[in-house]
Amino acid sequence: MFERRSVLKYGLAGLVSLSPIAVDSQTSTQPPAPAPSPPPAEPLKATQDPQAFDPASVVEAARALSKKPYKAPAADLPEPFASLTHEQYAAIRNQPGAALWANESTGYAIEPLHRGSVYSTPVSIDVIENGAQRRLAYNPADFTFGQLKPPTDGKDLGFSGFRVLRLREGQPPVEVASFQGASFFRALASGQNYGATARGLSIRTADPKGEEFPLFRAVWIEKPTLASDALVIHGLLDSESVSGAYRFTLRAGEATIIDTECTLFPRVNLDHVGVATMTATHVSGTLDRRRSDDIRPGIYDVAGLAMLNGKDEWLWRPVSNRETLQLSAFVDENPRGFGFLQRDREFGRFLDDDNHWERRPSLWIEPIGDWGQGNVTLVEIPSESEVNQNIIAYWRPRAVMIAGAEVNFAYRQLWCWTPPDRPSEATVTLSRGGRPAGAPANTRRRRFMVDFNGDIVADQQRSAEISPQIVASPGTVSSVRTFINRDRKTYRVAFDVDPGNEALSELRLQLEVQGKAVSESWMYRWTP
Repeated sequence: MFERRSVLKYGLAGLVSLSPIAVDSQTSTQPPAPAPSPPPAEPLKATQDPQAFDPASVVEAARALSKKPYKAPAADLPEPFASLTHEQYAAIRNQPGAALWANESTGYAIEPLHRGSVYSTPVSIDVIENGAQRRLAYNPADFTFGQLKPPTDGKDLGFSGFRVLRLREGQPPVEVASFQGASFFRALASGQNYGATARGLSIRTADPKGEEFPLFRAVWIEKPTLASDALVIHGLLDSESVSGAYRFTLRAGEATIIDTECTLFPRVNLDHVGVATMTATHVSGTLDRRRSDDIRPGIYDVAGLAMLNGKDEWLWRPVSNRETLQLSAFVDENPRGFGFLQRDREFGRFLDDDNHWERRPSLWIEPIGDWGQGNVTLVEIPSESEVNQNIIAYWRPRAVMIAGAEVNFAYRQLWCWTPPDRPSEATVTLSRGGRPAGAPANTRRRRFMVDFNGDIVADQQRSAEISPQIVASPGTVSSVRTFINRDRKTYRVAFDVDPGNEALSELRLQLEVQGKAVSESWMYRWTP
């Protein structure tokens, strides 16, 4: 069986705030109308004399950096850029047609992002063409500034990151990814809005010692070709505890795939590192109604965390907005996949014409090679704001990363509607929880309702043999009822849980036929 270790913490002692992530213009109030801007600029060009580029040089730079004391990059932005509001910062935009490679047959274009507001840390951007690298120079004429006055003192304000645009002949450019803020980046499948966000690395997430946020100091972007149909990005990561060299290979289509390779060089011994870290927003859903007075029935990027462990067992853990910080660890060896999935694609689950949560990407991770022993860690942070990403998941290796060592990881990220890997049998499509009908307001008994969907339900003979297996630890299960809708291929299980005087109850539900699993395992933690 799949071993699971879970930790419950009360209160928020030692919890540090998440790094702010700007809300995309697709999901926020539009900024004030910009002031008249100059005519469209010429496409950006790399400047300075070219120098030969070798991908191995990024690894060597990370190795050399790890042998030196950490020095944070200067974030000395002049006013008013250091204290811009979100609306003011959102009004700073690239000049139309000024994206790098916008007028070339490359398949992709790059828009550097201006520094300002919470995005104060500079990132150097080099462009690689024909094996040579050149630095992309800052020029205020490449941006429009809304109601702000463009900088005129000639100071190099630099970049905070960049956007990736997909170019297709006869079609307008479409944004498919964004790298900005510490080591954060995000991507989209075709027709989606931004939602879940990835990190290059996380350190001591939700740890009482305080979280450390590595950042990308520099990136090198290879000029793409139509033949390769891919964009290769090299990144130099740095923090107090570790430096690293990254290589991202991005391919945008119906899904956006980002193959990630990294080599890490710890400065100190690291026993709490997050690989393939992802964050998402979950304010109110079917298992928690923290904002019951909100007109929208649901407010969330993702419905849950899916896992395919090293024993080929599928797990589904719905996420929720808790009253207290929750940490859960799903112990595994050589995981085959995990990720945040948005399984709720019906507009009626949200009724939000502005944010369209049903269009948020699922983010699925496929490890490349054996990752050894460790656990998939899930962090659920109480939140009242839909701007903050309060749900976090990552792979935490069991082995300590020793100072001076070299550690490698590789994995594929799929930003998609539905991951290509999925259970062959029934999957969870709905999880609900609440007080049983007629129970007093102060009852500790809870009623849960879980819907599974799969072809097996449409099979009259096999579905009649389905038996739900429910475990509550600690607690007792009662009032189990099942409902079959063969037309919709839905099998519903309703049950009550009485935790007694315990502070939590770990729940597990799986459908079986003659002792064999015919569904993924639904797992949830009840807390008061």
